[in-house]
Amino acid sequence: MSSFSDATLMITGGTGSFGHTVLKHFLTTDVGQIRIFSRDEKKQDDMRHELQARYPEQARKVKFYVGDVRDPRSVADAMPGVDYIFHAAALKQVPSCEFFPMQAVKTNVEGTDNVLHAAIDAGVKQVVCLSTDKAAYPINAMGISKAMMEHVIYANARVAAERGGTVICCTRYGNVMCSRGSVIPLFIDQIRAGNPITITNPEMTRFLMNLDEAVELVRFAFEHAKPGDLFVQKADASTIGDLAKGVQRLFGDTGTRIIGTRHGEKLYETLVTREERLRAVDMGDYYRVAADNRDLNYDKFFVEGKVETESDESYTSSNTRLLDVDGVVKKLLTTDYVKDCLGR
Repeated sequence: MSSFSDATLMITGGTGSFGHTVLKHFLTTDVGQIRIFSRDEKKQDDMRHELQARYPEQARKVKFYVGDVRDPRSVADAMPGVDYIFHAAALKQVPSCEFFPMQAVKTNVEGTDNVLHAAIDAGVKQVVCLSTDKAAYPINAMGISKAMMEHVIYANARVAAERGGTVICCTRYGNVMCSRGSVIPLFIDQIRAGNPITITNPEMTRFLMNLDEAVELVRFAFEHAKPGDLFVQKADASTIGDLAKGVQRLFGDTGTRIIGTRHGEKLYETLVTREERLRAVDMGDYYRVAADNRDLNYDKFFVEGKVETESDESYTSSNTRLLDVDGVVKKLLTTDYVKDCLGR
């Protein structure tokens, strides 16, 4: 990517699954420097040694910053000289956020605001933020915090655009297969231990993206974003029941046990709401949802209003392309994690 030639890219939450994969994709480009910003020095040290072993020539491009998006000073200290940011730092475990919602607010909402304010102040060219399908029609604390995070993104994008500075946009993902804390590694561990797979609801549907597809969405957003844009990648989906059968076909059938829906889970996930579909542009493999640029003109807001407020349907994990078990197996085999596990 020519725009990244000799540029400095910062990845917040850089030691997580997304951060690892984004780093892998950009490391071998002509990017000048990559800054990994996260709060876990042990994971940073592990990543440092891995890079030195696997990418000895490129490893010197990577600089590590210990800090927390909740701490504005640590964010600001890592910002000078940064050209581009991929903001992935988040609390994302649904049950944990249900029990500790204010922790989700501090990281996902306030932390994002800290990153964006620091980016604007430092003159960063562009920021791409990571959101989730759970932010669309949210019913759980994690989704609500991510929905608020999106509104923080749009508000900061508007301010930055008025100043003619940093371009801020948002990407929204479905389930990313084999990311840390996701269900596929759990299924594999349960099978290896000789235990039945635990399924919440076999009819529940979820989007399925691999990490490389997720990074392609980041690239697309960096290349095409205008202030306040939301980008969504069209994604395959499957039922949880078929996902479990696909994993069992590869690793062995140890049976299943239905445990019921967990705190704050939906039957299906939404990537683009009915309201967003009205202003969404179909860009082939992606949807671009332009920012709502109405201002606080209260006469227009209260008197004129808007007749058309939503389209016929959302874009969800139940009306996208649903994979059967064979399709799930093929999709699983696109992930390095599953291939590595089969190799072991």
